[in-house]
Amino acid sequence: MVFLTNKSTTTQLLKSSRDWNIALSSRFCGSLLAKLSCYGINDQLLAWICSFLIDRKQFVTVSSCSSPVCDVISGIPQGSVLGPVLFIIYLNDICDIIPTEVTIKLFADDTKIYSSLSDHMSAECLQACLHAISSWSHHWQLTLSPSKCTVLHVVAAVKCRDRFSYSIAGHTLSVVELLLIWVLLMTIN
Repeated sequence: MVFLTNKSTTTQLLKSSRDWNIALSSRFCGSLLAKLSCYGINDQLLAWICSFLIDRKQFVTVSSCSSPVCDVISGIPQGSVLGPVLFIIYLNDICDIIPTEVTIKLFADDTKIYSSLSDHMSAECLQACLHAISSWSHHWQLTLSPSKCTVLHVVAAVKCRDRFSYSIAGHTLSVVELLLIWVLLMTIN
């Protein structure tokens, strides 16, 4: 145990209380700040980002009618310069839950996972990835939209189609099939 000059149990309690208040004022903010802290962001910058995210208000105006003002309790302000960077940082660790034999691609709020299927175990691996993503999303308070998700089968022949049924949170995903026709183009001199 190390004792620091000009530090006390009161200082420690105040800092802890501040952290708890931040987390309680916005669970999302607290989760984001926890991730930022893990990336090594210092306390001063964390406090600045927190002040950017909490105590926000919003209302909607249509024609000349405005809704009542209400508190914004989570999320990153859209249209801000910092918003996309914070969103990327918040999503970045989703890649850590996907095994190396499955490819994951992220672009803004769009995620693709895919693999070359060689047997039924490969399809089960992709389904396990969907389950892991669903659990990760629930843990980090992000909502998935299974109705916007689609399975794309890219096959070279009709007989190669995968008949596995994929789902997210109990919702069976729709399937689209793309049959590739290989064409050899030759130039004759």
